[in-house]
Amino acid sequence: MRPQLWQIVRFGLVGVVNTATFYLLYLVMHPYLPYFAAFTAAFFLSMVGSFFMNTYFTYRTRPTWRKFLLFPLPNITNYLVQSGGVFALVEWARVDDRIAPLLAAAVAIPITYVLSKLVLTGRRSADDDGLRPASVPVEVVEQ
Repeated sequence: MRPQLWQIVRFGLVGVVNTATFYLLYLVMHPYLPYFAAFTAAFFLSMVGSFFMNTYFTYRTRPTWRKFLLFPLPNITNYLVQSGGVFALVEWARVDDRIAPLLAAAVAIPITYVLSKLVLTGRRSADDDGLRPASVPVEVVEQ
C-alpha cells in the first residue's frame, strides 16, 4: 500500500478515536448544558487530543508550540461546517440532537484532512509520504 494511503488510513483511525472522544464528552455534558454549548465544549476539548494523535500517529512529525497554535485553523473550518450542520439538522430537519453531531462530522472530514496535513507537515502534495521532515535542506553554493 502506498505511504499516502497509509497516512489517510491513520487519519481515519485518529478520526474514529477523536469522534468517539468528542461524542462521549458531548453526551456527558449534554444533560448539564444546552446542546450547542455541549457540542462546542466537547469539540474544543477533543481538538487537543486530536492534535497529539495527528502529530505522532498520522503525520509522524514532532509537535511544536507553533503547530499547536496553528492547529485550530483547520479546525475552525471543521467547527463551522459541523456546527452549521448540527444546527441545520436539529432545528430544520428535526434530527435527534444526540445523533446530529455524528452526521455533521462526516461532511467536514476531507476538508480537515487537507488543512491539518498542511499545518502539521507543511506539505499538501499527494506525493508526500508524511515520513520526511517538512523542510528541505538548501544547498549553499560557494562562489
